[in-house]
Amino acid sequence: MDHRWYAIQTTSGHENKVRSLLTRKIEADARPPEERPIRQALVPVQEGVEVKNGKKVAVERKIYPGYVLVEMLMNQDTLHVVNSIQGVIKMVGHEKFPMPLRAEEVNRLLGVAEEQEAAPKEAIPFTVGQAVQITEGPFTDFNGTVEEIVADKGKVRVSVSLFGRPTSVELDYLQLKGY
Repeated sequence: MDHRWYAIQTTSGHENKVRSLLTRKIEADARPPEERPIRQALVPVQEGVEVKNGKKVAVERKIYPGYVLVEMLMNQDTLHVVNSIQGVIKMVGHEKFPMPLRAEEVNRLLGVAEEQEAAPKEAIPFTVGQAVQITEGPFTDFNGTVEEIVADKGKVRVSVSLFGRPTSVELDYLQLKGY
Protein backbone atom coordinates (compact mmCIF):
# COMPACT_ATOMS: atom_id res chain seq x y z
CA MET A 1 0.00 0.00 0.00
CA ASP A 2 1.36 3.41 -0.96
CA HIS A 3 1.48 6.71 0.85
CA ARG A 4 -1.08 9.06 -0.70
CA TRP A 5 -2.02 12.69 -0.15
CA TYR A 6 -5.31 13.47 1.59
CA ALA A 7 -7.06 16.73 2.41
CA ILE A 8 -8.17 17.47 5.96
CA GLN A 9 -10.86 20.04 6.65
CA THR A 10 -9.89 22.17 9.67
CA THR A 11 -11.42 24.91 11.74
CA SER A 12 -10.92 28.13 9.78
CA GLY A 13 -7.75 29.93 10.84
CA HIS A 14 -6.28 26.85 12.55
CA GLU A 15 -4.53 25.35 9.49
CA ASN A 16 -0.99 26.08 10.74
CA LYS A 17 -1.82 24.82 14.25
CA VAL A 18 -3.18 21.53 12.83
CA ARG A 19 -0.10 21.21 10.60
CA SER A 20 2.29 21.77 13.53
CA LEU A 21 0.40 19.29 15.77
CA LEU A 22 0.54 16.69 12.96
CA THR A 23 4.24 17.43 12.41
CA ARG A 24 4.92 16.87 16.14
CA LYS A 25 3.18 13.47 15.97
CA ILE A 26 5.21 12.56 12.86
CA GLU A 27 8.49 13.58 14.55
CA ALA A 28 7.56 11.65 17.73
CA ASP A 29 7.35 8.43 15.66
CA ALA A 30 10.62 6.56 16.36
CA ARG A 31 10.59 4.69 13.03
CA PRO A 32 12.81 5.81 10.12
CA PRO A 33 11.04 8.45 7.94
CA GLU A 34 10.40 6.04 5.04
CA GLU A 35 8.59 3.58 7.37
CA ARG A 36 6.33 6.13 9.08
CA PRO A 37 2.63 5.76 8.22
CA ILE A 38 2.21 9.56 8.25
CA ARG A 39 5.06 11.29 6.40
CA GLN A 40 4.26 15.01 6.19
CA ALA A 41 1.63 17.67 6.53
CA LEU A 42 1.49 21.01 4.77
CA VAL A 43 -0.64 24.08 4.23
CA PRO A 44 -0.42 25.09 0.54
CA VAL A 45 0.43 28.80 0.35
CA GLN A 46 1.06 31.27 -2.42
CA GLU A 47 3.44 34.22 -2.11
CA GLY A 48 2.06 37.61 -2.98
CA VAL A 49 2.70 41.31 -2.49
CA GLU A 50 0.36 43.77 -0.79
CA VAL A 51 0.64 47.48 -0.11
CA LYS A 52 0.45 48.39 3.59
CA ASN A 53 1.06 51.96 4.74
CA GLY A 54 2.47 52.84 1.31
CA LYS A 55 5.10 50.04 1.41
CA LYS A 56 5.24 46.76 -0.51
CA VAL A 57 5.00 43.85 1.90
CA ALA A 58 5.45 40.17 0.98
CA VAL A 59 2.51 38.09 2.20
CA GLU A 60 1.60 34.41 2.17
CA ARG A 61 -1.95 33.54 1.18
CA LYS A 62 -3.44 30.13 1.84
CA ILE A 63 -4.46 28.56 -1.46
CA TYR A 64 -7.19 26.53 0.30
CA PRO A 65 -8.20 28.25 3.55
CA GLY A 66 -9.57 25.71 6.02
CA TYR A 67 -7.60 22.74 4.64
CA VAL A 68 -4.34 20.94 5.41
CA LEU A 69 -2.77 18.29 3.16
CA VAL A 70 -1.24 15.18 4.66
CA GLU A 71 0.82 12.39 3.06
CA MET A 72 0.03 9.06 4.74
CA LEU A 73 -0.97 5.42 4.52
CA MET A 74 -4.73 5.16 4.99
CA ASN A 75 -5.67 2.78 7.78
CA GLN A 76 -7.67 2.86 11.03
CA ASP A 77 -4.64 3.96 13.10
CA THR A 78 -3.64 6.90 10.88
CA LEU A 79 -7.28 7.95 10.49
CA HIS A 80 -7.66 7.94 14.29
CA VAL A 81 -4.42 9.94 14.76
CA VAL A 82 -5.52 12.61 12.26
CA ASN A 83 -9.11 12.84 13.55
CA SER A 84 -7.94 13.12 17.18
CA ILE A 85 -5.97 16.32 16.47
CA GLN A 86 -7.54 19.48 17.84
CA GLY A 87 -8.92 21.66 15.03
CA VAL A 88 -9.56 18.80 12.59
CA ILE A 89 -13.17 18.67 11.38
CA LYS A 90 -12.92 15.68 9.03
CA MET A 91 -10.99 14.01 6.25
CA VAL A 92 -12.27 15.07 2.83
CA GLY A 93 -13.91 12.24 0.93
CA HIS A 94 -17.12 10.45 0.04
CA GLU A 95 -19.37 9.66 3.02
CA LYS A 96 -17.04 8.03 5.59
CA PHE A 97 -14.26 7.14 3.16
CA PRO A 98 -11.42 9.68 2.78
CA MET A 99 -10.49 10.12 -0.87
CA PRO A 100 -6.84 10.52 -1.86
CA LEU A 101 -5.91 13.48 -4.03
CA ARG A 102 -4.95 12.70 -7.63
CA ALA A 103 -1.22 12.80 -8.39
CA GLU A 104 -1.62 15.70 -10.85
CA GLU A 105 -3.46 17.75 -8.18
CA VAL A 106 -0.67 17.16 -5.68
CA ASN A 107 2.05 17.98 -8.23
CA ARG A 108 0.22 21.16 -9.18
CA LEU A 109 -0.16 22.19 -5.52
CA LEU A 110 3.44 21.39 -4.65
CA GLY A 111 4.57 23.00 -7.91
CA VAL A 112 2.52 26.13 -7.17
CA ALA A 113 4.07 26.41 -3.72
CA GLU A 114 7.63 26.04 -5.10
CA GLU A 115 7.05 28.19 -8.20
CA GLN A 116 5.47 31.04 -6.25
CA GLU A 117 8.35 31.20 -3.74
CA ALA A 118 10.69 32.04 -6.59
CA ALA A 119 8.86 35.16 -7.78
CA PRO A 120 6.01 36.74 -5.87
CA LYS A 121 3.65 38.45 -8.28
CA GLU A 122 2.39 41.95 -7.62
CA ALA A 123 -1.18 42.88 -8.33
CA ILE A 124 -1.14 46.36 -9.88
CA PRO A 125 -4.53 47.92 -9.11
CA PHE A 126 -4.78 50.07 -12.27
CA THR A 127 -6.14 49.53 -15.79
CA VAL A 128 -5.18 51.07 -19.12
CA GLY A 129 -7.22 54.24 -19.71
CA GLN A 130 -7.85 54.85 -16.01
CA ALA A 131 -7.52 58.42 -14.69
CA VAL A 132 -4.91 58.66 -11.91
CA GLN A 133 -3.30 61.26 -9.67
CA ILE A 134 0.45 61.17 -9.00
CA THR A 135 1.10 61.25 -5.25
CA GLU A 136 4.92 61.11 -5.08
CA GLY A 137 8.00 62.20 -7.00
CA PRO A 138 8.67 65.17 -9.29
CA PHE A 139 5.16 65.00 -10.83
CA THR A 140 3.27 65.08 -7.49
CA ASP A 141 -0.31 66.39 -7.82
CA PHE A 142 -0.31 65.96 -11.64
CA ASN A 143 -3.25 64.07 -13.11
CA GLY A 144 -2.86 61.65 -15.98
CA THR A 145 -4.14 58.60 -17.79
CA VAL A 146 -2.68 55.10 -17.58
CA GLU A 147 -1.16 54.16 -20.98
CA GLU A 148 0.56 50.89 -20.13
CA ILE A 149 1.15 48.56 -17.18
CA VAL A 150 4.60 46.94 -16.89
CA ALA A 151 3.65 44.26 -14.36
CA ASP A 152 7.04 42.50 -14.15
CA LYS A 153 8.69 45.78 -13.03
CA GLY A 154 5.77 47.04 -10.93
CA LYS A 155 5.68 50.17 -13.10
CA VAL A 156 2.88 52.09 -14.79
CA ARG A 157 3.33 54.37 -17.83
CA VAL A 158 1.15 57.46 -17.41
CA SER A 159 0.40 60.23 -19.90
CA VAL A 160 0.48 63.66 -18.21
CA SER A 161 0.00 67.11 -19.70
CA LEU A 162 3.27 69.14 -19.47
CA PHE A 163 3.14 72.65 -20.90
CA GLY A 164 -0.03 71.73 -22.78
CA ARG A 165 1.54 68.66 -24.45
CA PRO A 166 0.94 65.00 -23.53
CA THR A 167 4.11 63.48 -22.06
CA SER A 168 4.64 59.83 -21.10
CA VAL A 169 6.17 59.11 -17.67
CA GLU A 170 7.02 55.75 -16.12
CA LEU A 171 6.23 55.56 -12.40
CA ASP A 172 6.11 52.97 -9.67
CA TYR A 173 2.48 52.03 -9.09
CA LEU A 174 2.81 53.07 -5.43
CA GLN A 175 3.23 56.67 -6.61
CA LEU A 176 -0.28 56.71 -8.06
CA LYS A 177 -3.80 57.06 -6.73
CA GLY A 178 -6.79 56.07 -8.84
CA TYR A 179 -10.07 57.95 -9.21
